Amino acid sequence: MSVRVIPLLVAGLLACGSAAAGPLALTPATNQPPAPMQQIAAARPNLGGGFLEMLFGGFARGPVEPYYSSAPEPYGVEGSDPRNMDPRFLPQEVAYESKEAPGTLIINTPERMLYLVEGQGRAMRYGIGVGRPGFTWAGVHSVTAKREWPDWTPPEDMLKRRPDLPRHMEGGPENPLGARAMYLGSTLYRIHGSNEPWTIGTAVSSGCIRMRNEDVIDLYSRVKVGTKVVVL
Repeated sequence: MSVRVIPLLVAGLLACGSAAAGPLALTPATNQPPAPMQQIAAARPNLGGGFLEMLFGGFARGPVEPYYSSAPEPYGVEGSDPRNMDPRFLPQEVAYESKEAPGTLIINTPERMLYLVEGQGRAMRYGIGVGRPGFTWAGVHSVTAKREWPDWTPPEDMLKRRPDLPRHMEGGPENPLGARAMYLGSTLYRIHGSNEPWTIGTAVSSGCIRMRNEDVIDLYSRVKVGTKVVVL
């Protein structure tokens, strides 16, 4: 890896606007214990799927093969080795009770999980990376735009913290937004891919929700503009 690329990979940790960005009112996360899950979903132990969940939480079908469009990708998407990941963070269909309508996205920040509500007590679950301390947030928004291999322009407050970052970066395999991005309201937050799959399940971003590239391609194919997004 050349010296030129190193700051671009580091930029992956900072690819989103800060929690103060965006004109919509957001509810900053606190250090208080998260609200009980029954506000959105019935409380149940996080058993990660498999035999235990079949016994105590309803049958989970286990990791799901990611969906790939038949259309060719302009860049190769090299899937991460699932053996190097906690299996809880692999995409899988799970038992999930929710009052939200099918098609709603529910992001559970403390769990580092994103749920696509399917109805009838089921949901597709994906592992995610979330905002680092001081950059988490909560609120209700909608998907207002979708982009494949999006460009990235760091916001001004990020450039003040990191003047070494590029002012603009074309979409591609080195771009920290990854293969897909779904933009939330008029904020600077996105659900996007990542070229750093080892960060899934951690708190490292500036407020955006990151996924493995293969997982965000799958979710992107299932989500439409206008989809409701609930961030806990």
